[in-house]
Amino acid sequence: MTTRRLTAVAIAFTVLATVVVHDVLAPTRFHHHRSPATLLFAGLLATALLALAPRIRSRGIVLGAGIAAGGALATFVSGLAWGGVPDPLVHGGIAFNLADVAIAAGDALLLVAAVVYAWTNRARLREPV
Repeated sequence: MTTRRLTAVAIAFTVLATVVVHDVLAPTRFHHHRSPATLLFAGLLATALLALAPRIRSRGIVLGAGIAAGGALATFVSGLAWGGVPDPLVHGGIAFNLADVAIAAGDALLLVAAVVYAWTNRARLREPV
C-alpha cells in the first residue's frame, strides 16, 4: 500500500471515529432514515475514493478524498448502528451531522485540488495513455 493510500485511509478513519464519537456524545431528537441502498452506495463510494484518488500524486486530492470517504463511512456506520443517521447539529430549520460537513468539505477540497493538479500538469494532458 502506498503512502498516499495509507494517508487517505488514516484520514478517513480519523473522520469516521470523530463523527461516531460526536454522534454518541451529542444526543439528538433528529434522525433521518437512510435506505439500505443509500448505505451501500455510501460504503462503495468511500471504497472507490480510497482506492482511486491516491493514484494521483497530489496531497490535496488525497486529503479531500480521505475526508469525503470518512464522511461517507460515517454515514454508513451510523445508518447501520442507529437505523438512521442522527442529526445533532441544528441551524435554523436544517438538521445535519458532522458526516454531512465532512462530505461537503472533502468534496470541495477534492474538486479544487483536482483543478489545481490539472492546471499545473496541463502539458501532460495531451500525452497518450
